[in-house]
Amino acid sequence: MPAPAATPAKTDAPRVLVFTRTAGYRHEAIPTTIATLRALGAQAGVEIEESEDPTHFDDATLAGYRAVVFAHTTREVLDGDQQAAFERYVGHGGGYLGIHAAADSGYTWPWYGDLVGAWFARHPEGLQAVRVVFEQDPAPLGRRDWRVVDEIYDYRRNPRADVRVIASVDPHSHAAGGMGDDHPIAWCHTRAGGRAWYTGLGHDPALYADPVFRAHLLQGLRWTTGQADDC
Repeated sequence: MPAPAATPAKTDAPRVLVFTRTAGYRHEAIPTTIATLRALGAQAGVEIEESEDPTHFDDATLAGYRAVVFAHTTREVLDGDQQAAFERYVGHGGGYLGIHAAADSGYTWPWYGDLVGAWFARHPEGLQAVRVVFEQDPAPLGRRDWRVVDEIYDYRRNPRADVRVIASVDPHSHAAGGMGDDHPIAWCHTRAGGRAWYTGLGHDPALYADPVFRAHLLQGLRWTTGQADDC
């Protein structure tokens, strides 16, 4: 008797939606970001799905995801009903992870401004070589002090009072910065109900090959999906 055909193995891996819709500037790093998140997801046992379709933002569809990544979204990418569904999703414990231009999105959506932590204000021309200091344990790869070349955002406000700052830019290394003596660049919080994590880094596609940055993203992915206690 011939052996029965093998059936595909079902996976119970947490699903994460990577949302990359843009209504303004479109970052060159988007394909690299998706590929990196897929690799990190495999490492963390997380199933990564990518889409630019805003119709994913309804109650039934969002319920299938452990977290949603806003990867370089720009300007207004969801309508009112979709925004309301995402608010309910996070309010019921869904995770949010924002990368770089996620802070350049949702300016007419006050709830989102609180979720991302701080909206983008400006950045100097070109890329900047700065010193980044990780403020929390464990630091990615044990590195407290990291030299990085990327596009460094200034924000419309300093979010430190409302979030747990993960990393900040040393202002002495960033003469073109406009945040004064305290320049947070990555942070996390749970004020909206679910776990929210944001990094302002990630503009330059080359940065995604840096093992410290990859470890930084992996830490955020694990925390937002509930696999780690430290963000």
